[in-house]
Amino acid sequence: MSTHTIPGGPGRLTVDLDALARNFHSLSTTAAPAECGAVIKANAYGLGVGPVARRLFGEGCRRFFAASAGEGVELRGMVPESAIYVFEGVRAGQEQVLLAADLIPVLNSIEQIRRWKGAAPGKAAVVHIDTGMSRLGLSAADVGQVSTEKLLEGLEIEYVITHLACADEPSHRLTAEQLERFDALRRQLPDAKTSIGSSPGVLLGAASRGDLVRLGIALYGGNPFVSGDSPMEPVVTIEGVILQIREVTERVTVGYGATYTAAPGARLATVGVGYADGYPRALSNCGVGWLAGTKVPVVGRVSMDLITLDVTAAPAQQAQPGGLVELLGPNVLLDDVARAAGTISYEILTGLGRRWERRYEPGDAG
Repeated sequence: MSTHTIPGGPGRLTVDLDALARNFHSLSTTAAPAECGAVIKANAYGLGVGPVARRLFGEGCRRFFAASAGEGVELRGMVPESAIYVFEGVRAGQEQVLLAADLIPVLNSIEQIRRWKGAAPGKAAVVHIDTGMSRLGLSAADVGQVSTEKLLEGLEIEYVITHLACADEPSHRLTAEQLERFDALRRQLPDAKTSIGSSPGVLLGAASRGDLVRLGIALYGGNPFVSGDSPMEPVVTIEGVILQIREVTERVTVGYGATYTAAPGARLATVGVGYADGYPRALSNCGVGWLAGTKVPVVGRVSMDLITLDVTAAPAQQAQPGGLVELLGPNVLLDDVARAAGTISYEILTGLGRRWERRYEPGDAG
């Protein structure tokens, strides 16, 4: 990559669409014979829904999941020949929005079942059973009522799904309990295919997958498990622009709150990235960058638009204004950044701000 200044923004955000495709095919091979769909809610986890959806469609993905009707409508224009599922189901007043865009709601309650059945008899739907998340989904009592009253008659149920609460911890006992609960509850409903696993579920084994796996964070390069090395390829790189180099000649404090003191002989680089760009303030004095093959630490507090890195160990010819410092990517791994910030990879990706110059390699064909 070139190392020139990016005008008009904090730096460059690069999405490697080839790596995205390789992650999809790797997971699809592991999941077979289950089919793999893609969860691309929240602007495809912050990467850009258009380029991501079009590339995944080109790689053979035909089932996509959005969080809301609004996301589904946007997605419909990008992948018109795909099945698009809406996790939040059907809100009152949105029935015609879903129908007009040919979206398939995930029905999470008896109220939603009745609403969709009244508005769209004979149309496709997905039924969600809550087996341990206590968020959306039918409770055991709800399933009993749906079964007794035959509330699903007149609807085409494509899948019955559930969501595993602790699949990212492979030995957690709750996963087996949820699978057992799901198997018992779904048998009370009309026969349909199942969807159980998200990204970690693919790797846990066939019992946690179902007929359709909902791929999320693993597609985008995040580790589907809470510990261990990630089996996925990095997909996102962010590089910040060096604005100024300061040669330290006497002891000085750095940033708000004077939380770091630099000694004489240090070289400090001010980079035009801050928490407004999704670089967490929690990385103050603990984040790292990568410059010319050298790890360079963040020193002082992260502010809204700026961070400071100690580039003393980096080659002076590369540590110059206009140069780019990798803040996330193949050398500064997503899950390491998340751990250092005390959060998860999902939040890092979805929090990336709007000011980045985004580019897609090898290019967005759509």
